[in-house]
Amino acid sequence: MNFDPAEVARGTFLITATLFPIVNPLGGAPIFLSLTGNHPASVQKALARRISVNSFVLLMGSLSIGAHVLKFFGISLPAVQLGGGLVVAAAGWSLLNQPDRKNQDRESAGDADILTHAFYPYTLPLTVGPGSISVAITLGANLPKQIDSANMFSAEALAASTLGSMAVCVLIWICYASAERMGRVLGPTGTSVLMRLSSFILFCIGVQIAWNGVAGLMRHVR
Repeated sequence: MNFDPAEVARGTFLITATLFPIVNPLGGAPIFLSLTGNHPASVQKALARRISVNSFVLLMGSLSIGAHVLKFFGISLPAVQLGGGLVVAAAGWSLLNQPDRKNQDRESAGDADILTHAFYPYTLPLTVGPGSISVAITLGANLPKQIDSANMFSAEALAASTLGSMAVCVLIWICYASAERMGRVLGPTGTSVLMRLSSFILFCIGVQIAWNGVAGLMRHVR
């Protein structure tokens, strides 16, 4: 069996370059900090590590078998975009209207309790949302053509999917684990402004994803 490292490198770059701006861990870091800033740095880093691992599983699953899972359950990609977009928009709206960190300290959840929420909502939908999943599914379906591979389960396609997802998730871990340091540099006011801006962008992303889903469903109606 032939294994072409050049094809793997090309596929890895394609996945990383496509998914990174959509996952956007740089924009997610202020939101992560606003939700976890009243916990010790060790807890934040442990949570960041869990989020990155969960994100890797989600992205790999979407890349490799996402299209097959949707087909098995009879779910269209526009339906995923519509439902997921509404969830993301609701999360963004909630974050946009939540109190500042200094007002949250009195209602702080336990350190162990916050780690149990590593998957929902920290991984899904705040980090790897429906936009990232739908793009990953589309990438997975078209990756064999992009890297001149026979099928998605070829060695090149699996290696590219693994390395590309891993690169994105390492960047997620770095950004989230460094969120507290970024908060100290920006100060309370700067962090609050950046968090509100990121939350508004998240809300707009959710609306756009939902609208894409509506547009996709309307094409089937016609």
